[in-house]
Amino acid sequence: MTLTADRNVPRRNGDVFSYPVAAGETVFAGAITCVTSAGFAAPGTTSTTLKTVGVAQATADNNPGLDGAIQVEVRRGVFRFDNSAAADLIALADVNADCYIVDDETVAKTNGTATRSIAGKVRDVDADGVWVEI
Repeated sequence: MTLTADRNVPRRNGDVFSYPVAAGETVFAGAITCVTSAGFAAPGTTSTTLKTVGVAQATADNNPGLDGAIQVEVRRGVFRFDNSAAADLIALADVNADCYIVDDETVAKTNGTATRSIAGKVRDVDADGVWVEI
């Protein structure tokens, strides 16, 4: 339905969110953090079913624990991660392309023959790693 009067729209800053952690998972501070198909947070791994949500701001240890027993706070933005190697090495020519999750601290140029989820967009590459926008 179209507005016929002013509307007060709730707002978030958009860079910090909190997600329930999957059972048995530990998400370390600084880890690429994803949500699973069930909607629970987990560290980045090689998988095709993860959706990257940000970088963990503190360690969240839900081992042992049930799904959602604790929360992890994540921040969105541009972060530097380790670069993959060989054919999956990301170069400056890859700026603005998608990159893919290898593990919770490493990104790659390709989806690994359809085995990896998208980490985010490559924003820069330097001698220390790949700057990725999540």
